[in-house]
Amino acid sequence: MTDQLVELNVTGMHCNNCAMSVHRMLEKKGLHNIHVSFASDEVKFTTTNDAILPQVINDIRGLGFQVIDNPDTHVEKYYQRLENKLIFCAIFTIPLLAHMILPWHWLHHDSIQLALCLPVFIVGLLHFGKSAWSSVKGGVPNMDVLIFIGSTAAFIYSLVGTIEGLGEQYRFYETSATIITLVLLGNLFEKRSVTQTTSAVKDLMKFQQVKANRVINGSVEVIDAREIKSGDTLLVNTGDQIPADGDILEGNASVDESMLTGESVPVEKKKYDSVIGGTIVQHGNIRIIATKVGSKSVLAQIIDLMKKAQAAKPPIQKLGDKVAAIFVPAVLGISLLTFILTFFVFGGGLQASLMHAIAVLVISCPCAMGLATPTAVMVGLGRAAKNGVLIKGGDTIEAVSQAKYVVFDKTGTLTTGKFKLKDVKIEGDADQSVVNGLISAIEERSNHPIARSLVEQLKTQPQQKVILKKATEERGLGMRAEDVDGNHYFLGASKDKGDSEYNLSLYKNNALLAQIAIQDDIKPGAAELINALRQMNITPVLLSGDKQSRCAEVAKILGIADVYAEKLPDEKLAVIDVFRKKGQTLMVGDGINDAPALTQADVGVSMNDASHIAIQSAKVVLLNTDLHSLVFFLKVSRHTLKTIKQNLFWAFAYNVVAIPVAAAGFLSPMVGALAMACSDVVVIGNSLRLKIKKLN
Repeated sequence: MTDQLVELNVTGMHCNNCAMSVHRMLEKKGLHNIHVSFASDEVKFTTTNDAILPQVINDIRGLGFQVIDNPDTHVEKYYQRLENKLIFCAIFTIPLLAHMILPWHWLHHDSIQLALCLPVFIVGLLHFGKSAWSSVKGGVPNMDVLIFIGSTAAFIYSLVGTIEGLGEQYRFYETSATIITLVLLGNLFEKRSVTQTTSAVKDLMKFQQVKANRVINGSVEVIDAREIKSGDTLLVNTGDQIPADGDILEGNASVDESMLTGESVPVEKKKYDSVIGGTIVQHGNIRIIATKVGSKSVLAQIIDLMKKAQAAKPPIQKLGDKVAAIFVPAVLGISLLTFILTFFVFGGGLQASLMHAIAVLVISCPCAMGLATPTAVMVGLGRAAKNGVLIKGGDTIEAVSQAKYVVFDKTGTLTTGKFKLKDVKIEGDADQSVVNGLISAIEERSNHPIARSLVEQLKTQPQQKVILKKATEERGLGMRAEDVDGNHYFLGASKDKGDSEYNLSLYKNNALLAQIAIQDDIKPGAAELINALRQMNITPVLLSGDKQSRCAEVAKILGIADVYAEKLPDEKLAVIDVFRKKGQTLMVGDGINDAPALTQADVGVSMNDASHIAIQSAKVVLLNTDLHSLVFFLKVSRHTLKTIKQNLFWAFAYNVVAIPVAAAGFLSPMVGALAMACSDVVVIGNSLRLKIKKLN
């Protein structure tokens, strides 16, 4: 039986500990490829047994979370909304606090304070108590355990004092209510801030939610973009968003592709050109045939890659995860120790001992540690995506930020890949038109930039049509073909060391038939890119299958000292391994022959116009062909890692300082609850700075 992917929308997870409790429960059930994201409310796993799904959903609900069918149509019940819970609690907490500053004696009465606190405590009991118990059952106690114990201890202490008539020194109803209200306020800030960190994916998803004009038998009907099927004919007018990937059947248009590439200049499209769903027609009217719809579209794949990328944890997050997992039990121990020492050793009395212990509970903040990494990663990946850089994993960011070497392929990466045919030298008495026909027939079967350029330029040359029975591409070598008469051909890189002007050779039945000379121009901005890398203390390396003389020429113009030329794919792997032993190594390439090296490098970077295999092999895709996007990508990665380190520092430092201060009795539980909420906001706010931060 094959594994089936199951995707669930789960609400109610508000920190990394919540996600870890769901993850651990799914692991115990023997499920595989588990991915739980508290920020995007997603739970994914694979299973070979569909029958287990209802029980999994029940178990997730048993942990205190909701499983919903469709997040677009789901509406929370009035009493479930966090905002409404906060408003309800604040209505009772404010007058409860007012007795401390207002001279109204009736507010000081025990029964009045109990009546004001009880509704707030019940909300806290349902909100935090259920989550706390579920997390304990799941084996990963979360922040709500601390909040529940702290607020309950204050409430029961006050209730006993009220029932026994022990006086105002036993009255701490305002402490219980204020803890609950302030933590709800912190949760609301956290929820809204995390929503902002995932805005890049949500912005992209909006491009999928459009209407389309479908043409049927000459008439036009308006449908939802999700109803489009492959092969449908669609009409797109000026100002419309293209609803699906497709090819233009008729018409011309200027298309804004900035949502995909970050490039603001419109791209001119004509008949037979491909268009991408989500891009906008600025001028013109076109009729297209839908080719890729649903999950197969470019936009859907980018959204899916971004979701997976945001879920991939950088190695640095493992430290935060480990601490967060043991943090709650540790704080409970410190709180109990605080009570014992204050009461039995320092003779602080029951009231002071209990308040000190409660302050330790509510000021602790594992949520800040849980939020430190994922929020920064989400904002960093989102900013990169909006500028035409698609990063396939959050773990990629850490590897890139420590890069020591960037290895470049030459053709199509540092050079334009738009080759000019200089000369075709015929060997023996072969006919020119036959040779031209052979080259076109063979190269039509390849996606390599050289092949595409040769086919395009030979269209104007006389050529005799050749019918091939089969043609295959060999990585790093060239094309092998066989015609209907049984003749075998090879068209690939020339190994003639003597005449470096001719790059390609054509063989017929192992006999040289022709040599082809082509030239390629260096990409605009390539020299600036190499210079920028040097300023970032990164060593550029040129690694190519092209001839030594041509590689040396390009390297000299760009200022690259390390050059490895005439390398086959397996030889490229060996070069990559050498540099990986020296430090973190990136490989930038675009051809099918670069795929193994892209996979072998610490991080593979592929150009958007690269071959499909190269894009699949790379961990990063530059959607904008401008080479400056590579520098932008490196800067975003470095600043994202820097932000993660800042977040973890503040989260750890806050607890290292706050817990001893609270244990010593210098902070009340109410001030502790407010400080705890602020620590979450500081961490998330620091992550959100990445959206607008100047990248130096």
